[in-house]
Amino acid sequence: MARLYSKSKGKASSHKPVDRTVPEWVNYSPTEVEQIIVKLAKQENTASKIGMFLRDSYGIPSVKALLNKSINDVLKDKKLTPKLPEDLLALIKRHIAVMNHANANKHDVVAKRGVTLVESKIKRLANYYKTKNILPNKWVYDRTQAKLYIE
Repeated sequence: MARLYSKSKGKASSHKPVDRTVPEWVNYSPTEVEQIIVKLAKQENTASKIGMFLRDSYGIPSVKALLNKSINDVLKDKKLTPKLPEDLLALIKRHIAVMNHANANKHDVVAKRGVTLVESKIKRLANYYKTKNILPNKWVYDRTQAKLYIE
């Protein structure tokens, strides 16, 4: 897949193994894994952080292979999902950081372009979440209210 705002091509990312079976060395049952996910979610960890904790600390390589559902599905079942999706929050945090830099450095034209690029990514992702009914249809991103979304 090509990059969104540049001329470069290709994709560089990690890929999960094709084998979707549970390894023999995993010592946890599906109910125990769900309890661990709920415990970590109540400590205000995001789904990706929960996945990293399960991989690194508990030795569970794939929750989906063990539970037949993702971490987000477990969080939805237990009603522990955050108000805004994790990737949208990350883009909002990035937008705030780039805006602060652009305001501090008025002549940095590249940073000003970065503000508009991140803002357009936020709007595009918000439209996707509106079609999937994850965000309400009246939700609009406002650059002046951006810091309130994080809190």
